[in-house]
Parts: sequence; C-alpha cells; structure tokens
Amino acid sequence: MTPRVLLIASDVPGMELMCHLLTTYGYVPLRARNGAEGLRLAAHERPDLIVYDIPMPLDEGYEVARRIRADPVLNGTPMIAVGEFAIPEERRDALAAGFDGYLSKPISAQSFLRHIEAFLVPVFRAAAAAAKSPVPETPTPRSGGLKVMVVDDTAANLMLASSLLGGAGYQVVTATGMSEALRMARKDPPDLILSDIVMTDGSGYEFIRAVKADDRLRAVPFVFNTSSMTVESAREKCLALGAIKVLFRPMDPSDMLREIKACLAEPAGA
Repeated sequence: MTPRVLLIASDVPGMELMCHLLTTYGYVPLRARNGAEGLRLAAHERPDLIVYDIPMPLDEGYEVARRIRADPVLNGTPMIAVGEFAIPEERRDALAAGFDGYLSKPISAQSFLRHIEAFLVPVFRAAAAAAKSPVPETPTPRSGGLKVMVVDDTAANLMLASSLLGGAGYQVVTATGMSEALRMARKDPPDLILSDIVMTDGSGYEFIRAVKADDRLRAVPFVFNTSSMTVESAREKCLALGAIKVLFRPMDPSDMLREIKACLAEPAGA
C-alpha cells in the first residue's frame, strides 16, 4: 500500500511544496490546516506518518503531539516537526512533546524526502512503538560483536539505533546524557561512540572534549549523529574536536551500518 503522510500546516506555500514533493515521489499527502483538523484526520485515516509545521501556534503543535501519543491506536505513528530555524531549544521541546524528528526550514527536496523515507522504514516504526516503554539502561548485548555506545536523550533514537546495530551483530549500550555515558565508558570502554549533539545533560561538544581528555578513551572512534546541527560550520567544529565522522539523521539503515563499519575499520587516532 502506498504510504500516506498527514501534513498539518497553516502556511499555504509550505503546504503546497510538501504536497508536491510527496506526490512526485509516490506518496499520498493528506492535508489539515490546523491541529484540530489534523487530529480528526489522523483518527479517521490512520496515516503512516504525520508532519506538523511548528510555526503554527507552538502550544497547539505540542498538544497535538501529546494527544497522538496518548491515543492507543495512533501512538506508534512517527511524527516529524518542521521548524522555522534550527533552534536547539525548539527541537528539544518538540521531541519532549512526542515528535520523533525535527526538520528546519528552508525545506530542501533532498532533506525533506530523506526524512520521509527514513521515518517510514519498518525498523523505525517498530522502534517508535517500542519507545513508549522505558528504555533499558543497558540492553542485553549480542555476543561476538564490537561494542557501540549510543548516546542520545531521545528514546526513539536510542531504540532505533539499538534495533539497527543490535540486529547487525554489534553489542549496544545506551546512555541518555554525557554524565551517564562517561561513567559507563570509563568503566568499560566501547569500540565506538555514536552521540547526538544537542542533549539536556551536556552537549555533544562537551562530551567529546571529555572523551578526548581521557587517556583510556582518547583512541575510541567518536561519531556524531544529528538531525539539527546540519550546517557546514557545525560539521567542521565536530571534526576539529576529534570526531571521525558526522552523520545526519534520518539516514537509510543500510547507509548507517556501512558508515559505522567503516569508522570501526579506521586505525586508532586516524
């Protein structure tokens, strides 16, 4: 069945652009002009994905997200917030309200469609549904694989990474912030660290500085995985701090696994 994407936006040009992109690439767009209409359409149509234009009243957008998450039928539906700027606070608030992803304007066809495709893959839908339950502090590792530490303060991102990497045979440990991650890494160093940048407990920048200042952890490959800090200056800062790669969410699962494998294959300190 062709995936159906519910668009909730009061910005007419923005709505038309997103509808055009979705239709061109084979998706079925459903339109709603406000939160109340979006909730009615979501309940009736049960879309595969919901995209909400945050420049509408913020409180309304977050309330829609909370009501979707409280609905036993709709709570596993992936939701993407579209914001006016790449503001860390807005991204954090959107994710806390229940959105799974955050995309900043101006919308480019490539970025928008990459988000749509990534959040519609089966592994994400399963992870989004599982994320409604508390995330285990340390998931049971699979034997025989290299250990990857995933650091992110968003439950859905942790579950997605755990599902994807664990399914590929890696041992996966998770942490929701810098303090927890440093404590775990110092006790049992991982083979690779995959970290978000914008977090509530220390930024990714602070985290990598602490890792590179620790003699036991300095050589551990450090990879950033972000959906908000996508400008070139942010990427350059990450690399200057010692990261060997900056990955941008959402990413096709096969591409993610290929990147992780390549980073683990690089010589220490490369």
